[in-house]
Amino acid sequence: MKKVAIGGGQGFWGDSPDAAIHMIRNADIQYMGCDYLAELTLSIMARQKMKDPKRGFAPDFVNRILKEAGKDAFEKGIRITTNAGGMNVTGCVDSVKDFAIHQGLHGYKIGYVTGDDISAQIPKLLKDGWKFENLDYGGDFTSILNKIINVNVYYGHEKIVECLEGGADVVINGRAADSALFLAPLAHEFGWKADDWDNLARGIMAGHLLECGGQGAGGNYMYDWRGVPRMDELGFPIAELTKDTFDITKAPDCGGVICEQSCKEQFIYEVLDPAHYLTPDVDVDLTDASLEQVGEDRVRVSGIKGNPRPDTLKLCVGYHAGYRVVSMLSFAWPDAYEKARYCAELIMKKMERKGLKAEDVHISFIGLNSLHLGVADMSPETIERLNECVMRIAIFAKDKDECAKIIPEISPMQLNGPPGASFFGGRAHIQEVIGLWPTVVPRDAVNLESHILEVK
Repeated sequence: MKKVAIGGGQGFWGDSPDAAIHMIRNADIQYMGCDYLAELTLSIMARQKMKDPKRGFAPDFVNRILKEAGKDAFEKGIRITTNAGGMNVTGCVDSVKDFAIHQGLHGYKIGYVTGDDISAQIPKLLKDGWKFENLDYGGDFTSILNKIINVNVYYGHEKIVECLEGGADVVINGRAADSALFLAPLAHEFGWKADDWDNLARGIMAGHLLECGGQGAGGNYMYDWRGVPRMDELGFPIAELTKDTFDITKAPDCGGVICEQSCKEQFIYEVLDPAHYLTPDVDVDLTDASLEQVGEDRVRVSGIKGNPRPDTLKLCVGYHAGYRVVSMLSFAWPDAYEKARYCAELIMKKMERKGLKAEDVHISFIGLNSLHLGVADMSPETIERLNECVMRIAIFAKDKDECAKIIPEISPMQLNGPPGASFFGGRAHIQEVIGLWPTVVPRDAVNLESHILEVK
């Protein structure tokens, strides 16, 4: 019976390449998907491209994976799909081409998909009455029109399949949906049609279990992180599918764990409604899904159903929202929290005298409530036991100059405030805040194209 094995090679831009390299060299796989994108990542890449037209993609894909194991993958027939193209797909293609030429990979085929940037279509869509309603809180889209940084559609697997059908050894994408990178090889190999909803849903969930890399194999494992073997050599998950079965496993001779609980944690990650997990390719129904341990580091997934895909595609709009500055001071025992809190009060009194006009001021205390916020244990006993406490002040403002007001007030507190203060991390810097406007667009507003470039 035909079996297709796909490895999850990356979980985000900046992830370790070690598991992907190990997988290429040691696992019995035909495909590997490398996911690099998130909403904020796109906007960062857009800013990079504005400063330098040659940037705007994830160079890690070439510099950290292909240069180390890309030739091995080519020689073994392992085909790679990735969204490393980010905001500059053709720039990433050029980088991959340079790698292939340097490695002497004659006949190496680079597939790529363009068209996810629909910024040029915005005026027409607005004229036609499309509202671009914010999925989180509504709002008036026209209020950010002159602040937009990027406009990118989440697209599905179909154009990636076209590249694979054209013989691509690697397929470079922009904002392809994470799971589409993994669905595409399965649809290509098994010949799944665009309305084969149950099988498309299986492929999406295979991608979902792989798209976060190590998180699906014992990394970030809430249930039993102490019991994860060889976490320093963490392997990433592999999906093995036949016509009738769907298993999650990992490469031989690496760390990590594939068990029901580790898979369940990733399975429900980012799933708001188990009956309607919406993707560009299919509306997935997980209400009858089951995960069963069927061997060492092997979990079988079943019961996944699919319904017709949504009529719209998700659109990620990044825009300039303002500026922020973050400053910190640490305080030592005794009375670490009391001193940190008093210091914050002093600084805010200074800000009031200077007429600070901020949209938001957030004060937290690292070591006490910076992560748990309003549910943190603030009992006198807990506060008294603190060996140290870091006062953190974050200011968000529309005006860059407003943020600047607080910067010169931090370091003087070492000598001008409560005792035991220590300034660290260097002088604070003002950072641009990129806002996210999540919305949807009609499918017919998007014109994606697939391409093949062969290295002679």
